[in-house]
Amino acid sequence: MHKIKSIIPVIVISIIGAVLFEMLHLPVPWMLGPLFALLIGQFFIKHELVMPVQLRNAGLVVIGVSIGQTFQLDVFAGLGWLIFVMLLINISIVMVSVLMAWGLYKMSDLSLKTALTCTVPGGLSQIVVFAEEEKDIDLAAVAYFHVVRVICIVMLIPFILSAHENPIRMEDSLNAADLLPLLLLFLVAGASVWIGKKIKVPVPYFLTPVLLIIFSTFAGIDTPHIPSILLHVSQLLLGAYIGLLLKPKMIRLGKKVVLFGIGSALFLLLATFGQAYFLVYFFDYSMSTSFLSTAAGGLDQMSLLATAIGADVSVVTVFQIFRLLFVFLIILPLLKMACAYIDRKQSN
Repeated sequence: MHKIKSIIPVIVISIIGAVLFEMLHLPVPWMLGPLFALLIGQFFIKHELVMPVQLRNAGLVVIGVSIGQTFQLDVFAGLGWLIFVMLLINISIVMVSVLMAWGLYKMSDLSLKTALTCTVPGGLSQIVVFAEEEKDIDLAAVAYFHVVRVICIVMLIPFILSAHENPIRMEDSLNAADLLPLLLLFLVAGASVWIGKKIKVPVPYFLTPVLLIIFSTFAGIDTPHIPSILLHVSQLLLGAYIGLLLKPKMIRLGKKVVLFGIGSALFLLLATFGQAYFLVYFFDYSMSTSFLSTAAGGLDQMSLLATAIGADVSVVTVFQIFRLLFVFLIILPLLKMACAYIDRKQSN
């Protein structure tokens, strides 16, 4: 009962934020409106605001199905050359992150292990879990840096790309005849998440439905179209969840750490913007597609933004999946080795 009372204000504030963004013709209103409204609102509302992760996950399943339906299989043509480019992009951004970590270590009171973990461009949940398993890492600082990075990227990219926006118009109607096919589709997609979790698929609530729909399309199976009202609700749930990630208590980390967190997020955004120009020049992608492909945001968030502003969802999704795998298979093991080396050096 207490949790329900905490959720209702979140939904009300989120709807107000979305409607305001819609009225002001601001980009991605159903995601950014709730994000802005809750990000600001929780600093003034004394009542605890809660967005259960289960609601966020339900929204991710719907978004995953929708993005799977818009995925174009021809993106896999010439993938060998693309893999080389994606590898180059990810290696360069890791080098930038290491330089930022060294600067953070020298100019703040954070340890080198904490600084490295703060700046590594990985997923929020994966990095926080890694930090919890390691000793002598400031978990609050790590969580703050990655939350700020996610929020800065999700908030600023739509405004930066607003001039390149080409939103796709979706069907608004939800007919009674569509309810049963949609319900069956979401049940199957939800069941696929269980399989995805068993085989350790990254971001299973999003990526497993995407892969399910891609395989269905490849097999010639048609799936019912997702009406815009469901996508709006899903975007609202995701935006509300992100908006509540930055807790007021995180600001107590100290002025220097707080400013470094914002500065590192903006610097990383600038670096990926430079990489985006590389893709525009050599691959003739649009700026929207290029920037969302190189941005160090979450796979689900960047793919959703690609859908909302009319970028090439297939290209963005492939680039972001590669980045996710790069982090899982290369960055996290290297980070663990670096932390072990630092521990040995300190003990000696």
